[in-house]
Amino acid sequence: MSHGARVIRTGVSSGAAAAPPPVTVASSSAGSDAEPMDGGYFRSCAGMLKVAQMISLLIGFISVNNSSWTDYSAYSFFQIVTMCDLVMILFFYVMHIFRVYRKLTCVSWPLAEFLHYLIGTILLLIGSIVAAAKSYNITGLVAGATFGFLATILCVISMWSSYKVSCITQSTSKYR
Repeated sequence: MSHGARVIRTGVSSGAAAAPPPVTVASSSAGSDAEPMDGGYFRSCAGMLKVAQMISLLIGFISVNNSSWTDYSAYSFFQIVTMCDLVMILFFYVMHIFRVYRKLTCVSWPLAEFLHYLIGTILLLIGSIVAAAKSYNITGLVAGATFGFLATILCVISMWSSYKVSCITQSTSKYR
């Protein structure tokens, strides 16, 4: 996903012996393609947003898990949704860091990430509403529901930015 300057050599001259090509350094914030990790993704807006989502989901899960609650079905649903979202966000985060999307081109990764955020956000919103309604003013449950709502807002922002980037760049590139 980096668009830095690259030097591409197509051949050598036929008159002289072939000299080794000069070493060039790609001028990109994301690093060169030969590096196994994308260091620029750590500092990107999308990367920091994924980290914020994971932290808020983890805090929401821990808050609900360490509280005493009586409605087993409501809070077990909330815990399952937060952990599934956390695992999927971690999966996409690792996929971006290790550039797996470049090796597995048979999957539309922007679409997969968008669908994950769409389904996960709806389930997280439902779980957070139910957790807030059944909290009975127990501080741990209220904190869990609050962090669930925060994670929902962060997921909506990620979903919107994912849709905006994938659809706008495709629609503008047709006319160039």
